[in-house]
Amino acid sequence: MSHDIDEDFLALPLRILTDAALSRAAALGAEHADVRMMRTRRLMTSVRDGKVENNGADEALAFAVRVVHDGSWGFAASDVLTADEAARLAERAVALAQVSRPLATSPVTLAPNPVQGSHDVPARWVSDYLVDPWTLDDTTRSQPLIEWTAALVAAGVDHADASSDAVRENSYYADLSGTATLQQRLRIEPSLTAVMIDATSGDFDSMTTTAPPTARGWEYMTGDGWDWSAEIAQLPQWLNEKLKAPSVEAGRYDLVIDPSNLWLTIHESVGHATELDRALGYEANYAGTSFATPDKLGTLQYGSAEMSIVGDRLTPHGLSTVGWDDEGVSAQRWDIVRNGVLVDYQLDRAMAGNSGVSSNGCAYADSGLHVPIQRMPNVSLEADPLGGTTDDLIAGVDNGLYVVGDKSWSIDMQRYNFQFTGQRFFRIRNGRLEGQVRDVAYQSNTLTFWNSLAARGGPSTYVLGGAFNCGKGQPGQVAAVSHGAPSALFRDVNILNTVAEAGR
Repeated sequence: MSHDIDEDFLALPLRILTDAALSRAAALGAEHADVRMMRTRRLMTSVRDGKVENNGADEALAFAVRVVHDGSWGFAASDVLTADEAARLAERAVALAQVSRPLATSPVTLAPNPVQGSHDVPARWVSDYLVDPWTLDDTTRSQPLIEWTAALVAAGVDHADASSDAVRENSYYADLSGTATLQQRLRIEPSLTAVMIDATSGDFDSMTTTAPPTARGWEYMTGDGWDWSAEIAQLPQWLNEKLKAPSVEAGRYDLVIDPSNLWLTIHESVGHATELDRALGYEANYAGTSFATPDKLGTLQYGSAEMSIVGDRLTPHGLSTVGWDDEGVSAQRWDIVRNGVLVDYQLDRAMAGNSGVSSNGCAYADSGLHVPIQRMPNVSLEADPLGGTTDDLIAGVDNGLYVVGDKSWSIDMQRYNFQFTGQRFFRIRNGRLEGQVRDVAYQSNTLTFWNSLAARGGPSTYVLGGAFNCGKGQPGQVAAVSHGAPSALFRDVNILNTVAEAGR
């Protein structure tokens, strides 16, 4: 179904604000100036054991003016949508650039970018969805969650919690070069968690569905893109088995990792590690640095020849998929790691300009009140075009574990040493699954782990995972990002028993 930009967003004084801000910035000598308007609407519903606990909604709307003046950045933002305010923001942004100029170690250089659209006729892009959640009432939006949790309780779990979080972003961008873009993005994150208590021992555990958040509409809640009925039907049995499962014996195992777990390992050990601002030390004061520094570009053996990682902002239903980034750069696809070798980074226009290359469109701000920074695209491990099924990978393992679903994780400030747990760990012996084990974490470092990648599943195993809540920057910003992966086989990975490690 084809959708267009919301009429009430188009009715905002976008051209008036643009003309007032950009003309004032140009008059004050700005080499670059842009205006960005963003509106974010959110719908949140939560249900526990078949009963609605919350139906909520919120909205935020603001716009910003950003300039480069005498080689320095300036930025100002407001929620007052008038021409006078737009001109005042331009003046304030230029003043801040002038104040900060003596502190700059090098002038800002923006990579060139072709003009997109025009101030008279902005280019438009709308994400791919069928059913707009804002067209549904609270009762309709609560119904799937009520049914899911009631079904789980009826099947024997002690408690079941479900929620949905729907977000719609409208954004407008225009700059002195003549670019102007309008976008509308819709995404949704359902979650369903079951809790079971062992009546004999009093032990309890929980398990969450592995359905990823996605850039779709309400149709996702009713089975378009995920088989909710199948997973919900199996969840009580999996959880009951997990409660009774033996504790894992620590040691070294081959791992077959499901996309529902591997997406997070990609995010932490590849996605953040290949952000150029982090690799250059820009994030060192807050979020850390990266072992994958620019001197290693083109030579670092990040992983085995089986490892090819792409960045893109084009994948259908990807959480980072857009028409243009928040600097007017067109969405694109590029290699980050190819056949195991680090070949590129994630870039915005300033990072690209300082490096003498083109931006690959990775600028984003989560609010009209925040400055755009380099943020992650969809970062994904390619499937093997000739690869088999997950069962085929399992059949090639004599002594291992099959890992399903994400849970807790830890990684150091250089994105190198890490530890991950999961929702379910199935023992593999002689190519066959032999039931679950528990208290499992896999531990490695980024290079050792990815160089142990021995095989990837085929396209039939590929799933686009991801999260709504990737954090970065000061002040902190949150972005949604997807990571695609096939099932994958890793050889000889260190497995910890988490209970033994905790000394319990």
